[in-house]
Amino acid sequence: MSRTKPGTARASPSKATPSGPIGCRPRRSCSRSRTGGMDRSDALGRSAQADGKPAFVRGRSLVIGAPMLWLLVFFLLPFLIVLRISFAEMDGARVSDLLSFANQQFSLTLKLQNYATLLQDDLYVATYGHSLLYAGVTTVICLLIGYPFAYFMARASAALQPLLLMGVMLPFWTSFLLRVYAWKGLLDADTGWVGRFLAHIHADSLLLPLGLISSPGQFMYSPFSLVLGMVYTYLPFMVLPLYGTLSKMDLQLLEAAQDLGATAWQAFWRVTVPLSRSGIVAGAMLVFIPCVGEYVIPELLGGPETLMIGRVLWDEFFSNNDWPMASSVAVVMVLLIIVPLALFNNAQARAARG
Repeated sequence: MSRTKPGTARASPSKATPSGPIGCRPRRSCSRSRTGGMDRSDALGRSAQADGKPAFVRGRSLVIGAPMLWLLVFFLLPFLIVLRISFAEMDGARVSDLLSFANQQFSLTLKLQNYATLLQDDLYVATYGHSLLYAGVTTVICLLIGYPFAYFMARASAALQPLLLMGVMLPFWTSFLLRVYAWKGLLDADTGWVGRFLAHIHADSLLLPLGLISSPGQFMYSPFSLVLGMVYTYLPFMVLPLYGTLSKMDLQLLEAAQDLGATAWQAFWRVTVPLSRSGIVAGAMLVFIPCVGEYVIPELLGGPETLMIGRVLWDEFFSNNDWPMASSVAVVMVLLIIVPLALFNNAQARAARG
């Protein structure tokens, strides 16, 4: 007959209950992990209950809300003001009110004649066409020049890349207006070394039949000088996004393409170019959008046949003092840029969703 010591009890298998979670044999480790998990969950629960939203939601809203607020204050509100002026008319030295109150009733007056004039007047139609044409040509030339240079920068050694990047950004250290003025002296056929060099190699015999210059040896105040000035000014805006995209590309993809039998040219077109499409789109927008509304370069380097929308805006605002007409020109210019971009982004989103 077995006995037990006083103060002890015989363990009964049928009444034994686990002291911790199933599968956790060490009671101390299980209780410690369980307690730590409860502390963390309680802390997250208290922070979530404090404002009703998780912390990551509040942080994401702040990151997204800051640029949205910036766009609202500095883009949308000024655009709405310009849009409101475009439907008004000049009342002496001030713009008339759209909403008026008389005889105990409100009246809304919208003048649509400005937009009708834009569609009927050949001058405005030609100006919009010239602006889009020169901006498109500038964007294509910047891409043809900037892509090889950005590719070379991305494949250069780590010690050389900062120097090349500084060389691209170096023009920004000088005033934009001074750089454009410098081209007036450089392209002069008598005193400018660029103009004399172009005349020496008889470049005017090639540019004159294309309509890029008006007379032999006259490189200034022509479509040639206008496009040259805009390409020089906006080329860094094409190179920088392309460099940022190409420098992050995985080079093992090119090695895989070569292992599959692709030549270097085929690997470039089928691997490098598609992967750099985001940089191409970003650089094209950074060049094309400001070129459409450019005023300084056409005014200093262009001629009568290079009339662009920026010059028309200046004349309507300050020479004719017709603010509603100038606002209509500006609204149409913004829509010509935003609507195609919105359609393009929508098409890209649909293609990404499949």
